[in-house]
Amino acid sequence: MQIEIVSDVICPWCFIGKRRLEKALAQRPDIPFEIGWRPFQLNPDMPRDGADRKSYLETKFGGPERAQQIYARISAEGAKEGIPFDFNGIRRTPNTLAAHTVLRWALGAGVQNELKERLFNLYFIEGQDIGDHQVLADAAAAEGMDGALVKSLLDEDRDADVIQQEDMMARQLGVTGVPFFIFERKYGVPGAQEPDVLLQVIDQVAGGTAGDEA
Repeated sequence: MQIEIVSDVICPWCFIGKRRLEKALAQRPDIPFEIGWRPFQLNPDMPRDGADRKSYLETKFGGPERAQQIYARISAEGAKEGIPFDFNGIRRTPNTLAAHTVLRWALGAGVQNELKERLFNLYFIEGQDIGDHQVLADAAAAEGMDGALVKSLLDEDRDADVIQQEDMMARQLGVTGVPFFIFERKYGVPGAQEPDVLLQVIDQVAGGTAGDEA
């Protein structure tokens, strides 16, 4: 069964959604799953070198106090899934175009899901700037890719236009928020749904009884 997830690497709910999907998949070991990640930029107008985290929070939420309220809930949900979010450790909000580009290359290398996990951890737990080309190259190398080549291609902006087109396509298809799960390229499920909800959809798709959208 093919499951594609429209997602951004700086979306905490996407990290939570990944964990919940993994729980659901573990309960259906008899079904072969093919997992893929599609790009979506939460901040498509972000400068290429990113933005200071404090300034970003001021613009997006009106200040750190409101952000703290929002992230407190996300942290609580993340803790339930074993994710130790460290939002205070994030110093810079990146432009995610380069990260999505590397993830596209990782698909061809057969390590896309592994790299997605690594980027989530680097950003949300270790506070690293995943807009930095060297950080991305090192992450790719840790998953068996050619880090030097990745860095060189990123510096050339290789395939950046392809990612922008895919991002635009997702919006044209009606995706306005992430994560957004697509089963067998037919059935869409928005949001970081609980494992039971995802299991219900998986069983419906496997049985050929799913509707257009769960």
